Amino acid sequence: MRHKQRSIPNRSFRVADQIQRDLAELIRTLKDPRVGMVTINSVEVTPDYAHAKVFFSLLVGDPVECEAGLNEAAGFLRNGLFKRLQIHTVPTLHFQFDKTTENAAELNALIRQANATRAKE
Repeated sequence: MRHKQRSIPNRSFRVADQIQRDLAELIRTLKDPRVGMVTINSVEVTPDYAHAKVFFSLLVGDPVECEAGLNEAAGFLRNGLFKRLQIHTVPTLHFQFDKTTENAAELNALIRQANATRAKE
């Protein structure tokens, strides 16, 4: 019995990982002009598999418009996951723009700026 309890968290990570890979492929098939070059950064699945938060970053385009487009296409994407995933419950998808990459770029710019100022002194 103990072994079964230990394997459950691993299963949710595997499911989240599979959703991440499958969504990356499915999103490329979307015809919505608001959805540009999207990268799926991570997926968090609730323990009951009812919901999945999908964090994405965007190479080009408006993050707000893209998020709206992805959330409108969530039903279509979920349907695509039904056909690919071998699980009983496919979670409802909730897309959220991930600002991590943006913040990292801003921090790098500030560090470069500080180093350039220090070099002048």
